[in-house]
Amino acid sequence: MRSILFPLLLLAVPAASASAQTAPAPASTANADYQVAAAISPLPQEFRATAQVLGYRAGTSGLVELRSGKGPFICLADDPNEQPRFHVACYHRTMEPFMLRGRELRAKGVTGAPMDSVRSAEAVAGKIKMPTAPASLYSQTSTTSAFDLATGATAGARALFVVYVPFATPETTGLVTRPAGNQPWLMNPGTPKAHIMFTPTM
Repeated sequence: MRSILFPLLLLAVPAASASAQTAPAPASTANADYQVAAAISPLPQEFRATAQVLGYRAGTSGLVELRSGKGPFICLADDPNEQPRFHVACYHRTMEPFMLRGRELRAKGVTGAPMDSVRSAEAVAGKIKMPTAPASLYSQTSTTSAFDLATGATAGARALFVVYVPFATPETTGLVTRPAGNQPWLMNPGTPKAHIMFTPTM
């Protein structure tokens, strides 16, 4: 039986486009402390202090390390050039080769389905080192409000929690392939992007 790997859903954690990466960050979100606090906010409390955080600095292009960390998670700060949309995400660090490859392709102008095809093919071929155990992703997205440093929250943000199980199927997991009330379900079954979706109220 094919070994189960755990890559990351392409759309779950969008990276900045090459053109957006060169624009200066607005002053309101340029502060590193603000970016770090916002980036780690989707994580359970016990993982926040040790998370590595990648974000944005004026005068640099693309993501840079804002805070080092040796814990299980790497967190991505909100891209200040995509306002008013607010989006932060934290993924298990075993996913980093897959995530990094996505950022490399986007920087070359390869996006959308073509990027997904290249990255998935490389994962299947073993060119990208993938995790060998379940890997989680936590994110928050809002189109109406940004992270509030004073309260430590983002009003009205939509939370997302998934566990990646590439090539998994309904037969191997016992999960349905569509939303079923308050039950977990399997998205993209049988593909490198197969992952278990959970509702925020579970």
